[in-house]
Amino acid sequence: MLYDEGRLRKSRVHAAAGQEDQLSLVTLPTYIIQQIEVHGFDIICMNDMSGKIEYISESVQGMLGFSKQDLLGRSVFRYIMFEDQRFIQSHLDLHAFPKEGQRYTVNIRNQSGRFIIFDMILYVFQLENKIKMLSILKNVTDKKQAEEVLIRSEKMSVAGQLAAGIAHEIRNPLTSLKGFTQLLQSGISNKEEYYQIMMDEIDKIIAITSELLFISKPMTNERDDQSVNAMLQDVITLLRTEANLYDIDIVIEQEEDIVVVCDCSQIKQVLINLIKNAIEEMKDGGLIHICVQQTETDCIISIRDQGQGIPSHLIDKLKEPFFTTKKQGTGLGLMICQQIMDNHNGKIEIESTAGEGSTFHIYLPL
Repeated sequence: MLYDEGRLRKSRVHAAAGQEDQLSLVTLPTYIIQQIEVHGFDIICMNDMSGKIEYISESVQGMLGFSKQDLLGRSVFRYIMFEDQRFIQSHLDLHAFPKEGQRYTVNIRNQSGRFIIFDMILYVFQLENKIKMLSILKNVTDKKQAEEVLIRSEKMSVAGQLAAGIAHEIRNPLTSLKGFTQLLQSGISNKEEYYQIMMDEIDKIIAITSELLFISKPMTNERDDQSVNAMLQDVITLLRTEANLYDIDIVIEQEEDIVVVCDCSQIKQVLINLIKNAIEEMKDGGLIHICVQQTETDCIISIRDQGQGIPSHLIDKLKEPFFTTKKQGTGLGLMICQQIMDNHNGKIEIESTAGEGSTFHIYLPL
């Protein structure tokens, strides 16, 4: 907040109820209060539990094209994208302490029918024994679009780097299929056994190509329940050939499957980038150990390699744009991973010992 969070919020609440004299609670001139209302945040909105808008800042006209009078008394649900409504309703904590705002990304319809992307901090509090919600919104449409372009370019770069290994992985089952087809044409017996082998080879091709297509898909922001084990298995299917080329085994240690709410395509990209980095650090082969654990608040995916490790003075720089320790690296991979984790309210922590390898810990909120 710009001045005093509790007092400013109280003045906003009473102003919404038509008690303009309550603005005197903030010891600032009225014209400054008006400037804060118009320019302090992109939009400030207060509504009750049914969604009825009881207060909204004048700045909404510049952001969405609606006047304040157009929106007062109407439901916020008329303007928020349905998928975002469902996500907020399923994750909203009505018992959170008022000062702990709950952060969401929402798509809100403007007067022209176009959806604008906002970062929203939602405060839940009581006023006159009724639950109220105060939303502070910031327009991040341009920022999100720029992030999507950057993430997509990095995805295509990864797909290109994997292309040689994937072509080799697909060529092997195709060679088997061709040989079995020739055997069947010659009238060989035990056909059922060969049919099963051929089906297995076809399934292998489908799995690899599906994951490659998954990488090339446009970015989404569709979050739902996802199995951590399933995501890891899909990623390893894609990276196993490259690991084999370097004589690297990938082992997953997981006691039970964990389900998290996330965007599957984005989290898979984080896993692909980190596991691929581990492979590239292990030129002499070895083991990549992936451990999945659950705490009260997070799912932790730890990816440990047996590479040369990272000097301690460089660890903090790894997430900076264009900083890389690789000769042909872009320096964008870890920065993009960090952005994705920030969008999921998660984080990445790095541990490394020179000469012994590195461990990347991914924290995904449950």
